Amino acid sequence: MKKFTLLFFVLILMSCREDTPTPKPVGYFRIDLPEVSYDTKEPEYCPFKFPISKYGRVEYTTPPSDPVCWFNLSYPEFDAKVYFTYKEVDGNLRELIEESRALTYEHQIKANRINEKAVSDTSRSVFGLVYELGGAVASPVQLYLTDSTSHFLRGSLYFNARPNPDSIGPVLNFIEGDIDQMVQELEWKN
Repeated sequence: MKKFTLLFFVLILMSCREDTPTPKPVGYFRIDLPEVSYDTKEPEYCPFKFPISKYGRVEYTTPPSDPVCWFNLSYPEFDAKVYFTYKEVDGNLRELIEESRALTYEHQIKANRINEKAVSDTSRSVFGLVYELGGAVASPVQLYLTDSTSHFLRGSLYFNARPNPDSIGPVLNFIEGDIDQMVQELEWKN
């Protein structure tokens, strides 16, 4: 009986302690992504055309007299932009490619990986690289495309937010799909 009473009191004492609550992990808002749909557009004053998603908006940043064509593909719903620069190749293709590579690898300090995807479509004369940067980088996707004789197009994606791969992941994957579509259907105008 003494053992039973002692066991009873031990159980009562153990049940009186308070559980320390643990905080829930940080959650992110659910992002509803729009249905994928494209229109082929020719950016003004630029000698090429490619598909632009219907939820994206082209913003021109250069006057028509400028030999360099600058424009942004803005995603207002996601607070993101792809900054594009078009230049004519005038015997300086190697320098343009090296400049693009150097701008991409400036992010190496924060990147935990840089994947290079080669682009080579001889039927459309589209060649280049798409860089996918992993980690807390300012620009997670960069690219350049060229016909290797007269056209050079460079692009880089930026979010207007602190780079946090977990929070921008779904939107990044979504916009990467748009960029892949652009790369697959880009056509130069001669």
